Parts: sequence; C-alpha cells; structure tokens
Amino acid sequence: MRAANLTRHFAFSISSRVNYFARMALVRILVDGYSLLHNWPELARGKPRHSAAARDELICILTLYRDAVGTPITIFFDGSGTVRNAPGEESSPDLEVLYSGAGQTADDMIERVAYRMSEFGEVMAVTDDFAERDTVINFGGSASSCFNFIITVQNTLAELSEDIKHHNRREQNRFKQRK
Repeated sequence: MRAANLTRHFAFSISSRVNYFARMALVRILVDGYSLLHNWPELARGKPRHSAAARDELICILTLYRDAVGTPITIFFDGSGTVRNAPGEESSPDLEVLYSGAGQTADDMIERVAYRMSEFGEVMAVTDDFAERDTVINFGGSASSCFNFIITVQNTLAELSEDIKHHNRREQNRFKQRK
C-alpha cells in the first residue's frame, strides 16, 4: 500500500471508531477496588492499601467521579477477612460497594456482573489484571488500566472544579450587578 492510502485507511478506521465510542454509553463501571488502590499511591497516603481508611477514601473519590459523569459504578473488594462498614452504609444504586465472600474473588464477581449486564449495554472494567480485562472485552464490554482510569478521574474532577469556579464567579458578578 502506498503511504497516502495507508494514512487514509488508518484515518478512516480511527475516526469511525471514535464515533462509535462517542455514541455508546456505559451502563456501569466495574472497579477492582484493591487493584485501583495499589496503583493510586496519592490516595490515603501513609495508610495500608487494604485498610478501611484507604477504601473509604477511594469510595469518596469515586462518588465524586460518579456524580460528575453520571455513570453508575460498582467497586469490588476481595472481602474474605475484611472488616467492613455497616451493611448498606456506603452503597447506593449509583455507587455500589461489594465484597466477595469466602471462596470467591473480586475478579469472579466482576466477570459475573459483566456477563449479566452485557444484554443491557456496555460495561467497563477497571483493573490491571489482563485476563480480567480480556474476559470483560469478550463479553462485549471495555476495559481500562488503573493508570488510565486514575488520569481520567483526576482530569474529570479538575474540569468539574473549574466549571464550578467559573459558575460561582458568574453568579457573584450577576449578584453584584443587581446592587
């Protein structure tokens, strides 16, 4: 293939793929909680990665992210031997926090949810486990590495913060003009 044809071919493939993803809404984001915590050292700095404080901080950040993007999130933790908060204390339909039981892993639960939700639309799994990502993709979902998801969360929350500042300035100026 000539270079011009090759460029045109790839440009078409990329642009059509971008349009596909722009139209496809995620039904739910499935997060491997400990995988994400291990890759986000700035979160709960100085706390053990498996501690309740680290989990609570992750839940807090992902709640803000869920509020910003509007896509429901389920956070899965390997729960065997984990001391948990009171049942239902941290979960809602838009942000679920689930712990695996004895003989089960968070990965097992993510695979099961990805399979069951595939008929409703696309889910995205956030994990650094390549086998887990491949499984979710085979069920028709998508996957993100923890690093990429962390950047997405940080950028989204920074944009939200700027939007709020801009809105507040505009409202403050509008209020001053009334006087």
